[in-house]
Amino acid sequence: MLRKWPIRAKLLVGLGLLVLVVGILCGSGLYAIYAYRDLAKSLSWRVAELPVAAELAQHVGDLRITVGELRGLRAAPFLDAAPGEIPFREQPGTGLDEIPLRVRMVRDQFRDQLVRVEDTLGRYRDQLDHQLLTALRMADNQPERETVRKIEEALCRVHDANRDEDWMLDDVRIGRLDAELENLQALAVELPSHLHEKLVGFSDEVRGQYRALIVATVLTTLGAGLIFALFVRLSWLWVLRPLRILIYGSRVVAAGQFDHRIHLDSEDEMAELAEAMNDMTDRFKDIRDDLDRQVHERTLQVVRSEQLASVGFLAAGVAHEINNPLASIAMCAESLQGRLGTVLDPGDERHGVVARYLQMVQDEAFRCKGITEQLLDFSRVGQTTRQKVELGELVQDVVGMVGHLGRYQGKRVEFDHADPVALPVNVSEIKQVVLNLLTNALDSLDERGDDQGLVRIRLRQRDNAAELSVIDNGGGIAPDVLAHVFEPFFTRRRAGQGTGLGLSISYRIIADHGGQLTAESPGVGHGATFTVRLPLDPCENDACERLCRAA
Repeated sequence: MLRKWPIRAKLLVGLGLLVLVVGILCGSGLYAIYAYRDLAKSLSWRVAELPVAAELAQHVGDLRITVGELRGLRAAPFLDAAPGEIPFREQPGTGLDEIPLRVRMVRDQFRDQLVRVEDTLGRYRDQLDHQLLTALRMADNQPERETVRKIEEALCRVHDANRDEDWMLDDVRIGRLDAELENLQALAVELPSHLHEKLVGFSDEVRGQYRALIVATVLTTLGAGLIFALFVRLSWLWVLRPLRILIYGSRVVAAGQFDHRIHLDSEDEMAELAEAMNDMTDRFKDIRDDLDRQVHERTLQVVRSEQLASVGFLAAGVAHEINNPLASIAMCAESLQGRLGTVLDPGDERHGVVARYLQMVQDEAFRCKGITEQLLDFSRVGQTTRQKVELGELVQDVVGMVGHLGRYQGKRVEFDHADPVALPVNVSEIKQVVLNLLTNALDSLDERGDDQGLVRIRLRQRDNAAELSVIDNGGGIAPDVLAHVFEPFFTRRRAGQGTGLGLSISYRIIADHGGQLTAESPGVGHGATFTVRLPLDPCENDACERLCRAA
């Protein structure tokens, strides 16, 4: 499944794993930092409550002191009473305006202190309202809120008692107020006790969270390490290893080992690149093999051309050097044969012997002259002219001429000619080529030893060229012989049946026309195929441009 993923998806997976590792590490670090920050904030906020709670308790204590002072004034004679007068507390019908100044001052002091208590309680309540959103037990201020609620209820009762202007004249009211203030002081002292209790258990709570945080940090670190190891593994399998194989394979191919192939076990762009490199190596190998084959063929052609050129120079020299002596020998033999009747009696036995030998000299001289003429033809001495002819008619004339020869009568020749093919050629030379190929094919049929021999001639027009194929099912050509069939004086016929110049001359003629002459054979006993390719426009071939201009 993963092998079929594109490299882009694999890189995105690797990037995601890397981002996940960074996120885990950053998340654990941020969690630890925020936990520390919450702890510091909780401590700072909760510790800030202690001075306000202490101030509240102090103000409540001041209230009790004021009430105690008021009780003292109620229990002792008034300092402003005249000697011999009845104390103020024992006089009935006393009005508010007749309350001594000292009592009014203590009452007003009580009211001011009560206002300070309410203000301090308000500041403490505001402090509790800034509750932190944290999971620490230290931040839980519900017990303090409950105590503040009770303090507010006690203050409400104190206010109810303080609402009457003459409450300080009633000992019962003063007693109830003192009891409420005692309860209020107990509640005020209770406020910091809640925080003290939390601070006692805070170390255990923090220790547990610290251990949990260490375990979580270790686990996240291990998880991040495993994810990073997975990222490294996938990067090696998906990117680094394929790149290493590709680089190694390219270096091996660059070193000349073209049989080496790159194999990847994935189906992504890396595998596609490997297949492309393998295809490129295959094509390069095919091109190299084809170039080697062409170089080998061109080398053989150059060697053959050099051989033909050497034979041509030799033929020209031999022809000029031998023709004159041969002509003299033939002329002398003919002259002697003409004068033989005057020297010997025709009835003499010696006359017949000498005449026979003189005729033999003439025949062999003319035979030698024929050989030198072939050499002159091979050397291409003389100027050639070309004319545009229909190649099918030319081949048909050669087939008809060979059919009248006695040695070839009875052998089957089929000519497959679909459309007319016209091109400029030297008629006599092309006839000589067709005649050589046809007679060689007919001669190869004798090697079958039966009557099933057949020579098929096929003429086609392909790729702006005329293609003439002479196909026989005769004795065939061995591979070692096939490589030398166009070499001069090379022949595999029986002695006296060939000079080895027919195919060489044909090859030279086709080459002069800018064409190609090739031979193919599956092997001995499987026939042979000789193919002639001639350009329809010889001037398109650089080798024939000079001849076309000359023509």
